[in-house]
Amino acid sequence: MIDGGRTGIWLNPGHVPDPAAVPDAAAELEALGYGTLWIGGSPSHDLALPAAALDATRRLTVATGVATIWDGPADALATRYHELNTRHPDRFVLGLGASHSALAPAYAKPFSAMVRFLDGLDAAGVPAAARVLAALGPKMLALSATRAAGSHPYLVTPEHTRQAREILGDGPLLAPEQKVVLSTDPDDARATGRRRLAGYLTLPNYLNSLRRLGFGDEDFADGGSDRLVDALVAWGDADAIAARVAEHRAAGADHVALQVLTADGHLPLREWRALAPSVR
Repeated sequence: MIDGGRTGIWLNPGHVPDPAAVPDAAAELEALGYGTLWIGGSPSHDLALPAAALDATRRLTVATGVATIWDGPADALATRYHELNTRHPDRFVLGLGASHSALAPAYAKPFSAMVRFLDGLDAAGVPAAARVLAALGPKMLALSATRAAGSHPYLVTPEHTRQAREILGDGPLLAPEQKVVLSTDPDDARATGRRRLAGYLTLPNYLNSLRRLGFGDEDFADGGSDRLVDALVAWGDADAIAARVAEHRAAGADHVALQVLTADGHLPLREWRALAPSVR
């Protein structure tokens, strides 16, 4: 299994004021005891930012969360993977996803496209144990159990984690992303959550996943019902966040990737420090 610890941090460089600060942030996360930095926002296949984060650390696992398969050919991405793995053996995880039709002009038959992309990585010598798939539905989850180390589901709940573990079975990695707001004010916390959720609630893949979990049109209106926001965004003090992490673990997660949301979009160093003792 990938040695990424029990808890990591998920960060979209496009959501912070200065993406150049990410390597220093990676060093801070390593010092705090987090196991993995997940670099989100469909990172480029040149893997420049994961490389910089790896160069800035000694033990931290760095993962893409996730690179879209539509951005370039598998063999070119494999070449870059091998370069990073040579420099930083067994510390880089290639997270892959099929993105969304609204975001990828070439989008078509995502399951078949993912299989072909994995075939290309196999041919180029990228081991299945070094990659994870952004899987939400049953078919992609099953694929992640046989063609990758496991799954990194995004925008999910502990109930999804439970269902995913049933599909994956024992053994494959299950590393869900969990959004959190370190605030005990319900109105402020939910407002921060809604701002980040807004874009996702326009994408059919996520809506279909949420419908399978029992949410409906009334939950998706006006930025999301309180029920939906509270299910997708854990908020409160550090103990409340830790309780949500514990729910994922009890449901079968091996690793939980925390995406800390802030009202003003600052790089959440302060929040990472506050959460570390409770969630690691």
